[in-house]
This record gives sequence, structure tokens and C-alpha cells, in this order.
Amino acid sequence: MCGMNLIDTHAHIDVSAFDTDRGKVLEQCQQMGISRIVVPGIMANTWDRLREICAANPALYASFGLHPVYLEQHDSADIGVLAQYVKQHQPIAIGEIGLDFYCQALDRNRQQTLFEAQLGVAANAALPVLLHVRKSHDAVLSCLRKTTVRGGICHAFNGSLQQAHQYIDLGFKLGFGGMLTFERSHKLHRLAQQLPLEAIVLETDAPDMPGACHHGQRNSPEYLPEYLQALARLRPEDIHKIAAQTTANAEAVLNFARTGT
Repeated sequence: MCGMNLIDTHAHIDVSAFDTDRGKVLEQCQQMGISRIVVPGIMANTWDRLREICAANPALYASFGLHPVYLEQHDSADIGVLAQYVKQHQPIAIGEIGLDFYCQALDRNRQQTLFEAQLGVAANAALPVLLHVRKSHDAVLSCLRKTTVRGGICHAFNGSLQQAHQYIDLGFKLGFGGMLTFERSHKLHRLAQQLPLEAIVLETDAPDMPGACHHGQRNSPEYLPEYLQALARLRPEDIHKIAAQTTANAEAVLNFARTGT
């Protein structure tokens, strides 16, 4: 959108779904005012590829993490590898990490052990975290209170207003994206209206979680302005103010200045 400077705080543009047109997508993003895209890691064996893709484009910022949904593919040595990656490559954050109690097959104790270890890496490096939270907000908040992690983003937030304020009190921003565009997202609409604008950041979660106009298709960072427009329809502020504030929010919580290759 003309004159706007937007940040997609969560997009997996490193995955194979973008292999055929990644460059074209990123060029389109630049033309639309999407100046920076945060790319979260999910498994240790994908971090090299993620880092190389981000190093090749100055608009991309790498984050390394062990996603709870891929629990069975993580190795006990991965925490040590993560710590080394942080020292060597200076990511923008640790993530995507968290707890997923929606998937019943995932061992909750193993998830928690993995999550707490990654929070320890983030705390030692003074890095924020990118959180994946499904049906587990209270457990995640409990873990966060035991650490000195310097905030971060709760990705795809869909908890209660009370839980939202608990994250905010711990230094976190809350991510909103394509789900705002669905008429049936009544709870999410209320949250977007009730939360202070200073707590909200924009995201796509590409290639997942596409908005209503792209249902059943690949989600893309190119669609971030649509999600901004959906947020603006719910709030009293001018769309330009929302764009500027959500960008400032992302800049306040993420380590854009620190990142390396």
C-alpha cells in the first residue's frame, strides 16, 4: 500500500511452497510497502536453508526454533545446536517455539521440556521469542513467568482478553492475520477491538492460514495489506496510523538491528 511501511512478523517463506516464485513474491512485497518479513524456523535440519534464503534477501530476518508440532523430529542435541546457531548467526528471535495441546498425540511433558530449554537459550542470549500456542495459553504463561525472556510475539493469538493482558504484562505483542478477514471470527474481532493498538502486530503465517479471499490457496506475505485493512475495519484509528503503530510495535520487540548471517 502506497506510503506504508509494513512488517510481516511471521511467514515461512523458506518452505518449498515458495521455491518456484519466492523472488517474485518478495519483489511484489517491496512494491506493496512490506519492507521486512520475519521467517521462523521449525526444525534444526531446516535452519541452514532458512539462513541462506534470509542472507540472500535483506528484507528477510531469520529466527531459529524447534516447533512443538514436530516433536518427534527433534533430537536431544538440537538445543545445543540452537545455542551455537544463536552465537554464530545472531537471529532476530528464538522461534517458532511453544506448546500445542490441540494435537492430542503430542507428549505434553516432552513439549514442556523442549519449550523450557529453548526459553533458556533465548534468555541467555537476551532474545525475544516467537510463540506457537494452541489450547495451552495458561501453561505457556506459567513457563514464561519462570524465565527472564525479554518478551516477543504470541503468534496467531486467539486466547482470552485476560490472557492477552498477561502476555502484554510480560512484554509480548500479539499477532493478528488472515483470520480477521472471516465473518465468523467473532471472538477474534472482539479481541482486535478491545486490545490497545500498541499490543498488536501483523502477520500472515504464510503459506498457512490464508484469509477469506484466498481460502484453500497458499497464503503469502503479499496479502498482509488485506489483513491490515481487516484490522482497520474493526478499529477507530486511521489505517495509516494502524500501519505505523503495528510496525513500531514489531520494531520495539524484535532485534532487527542485531541480526547477522
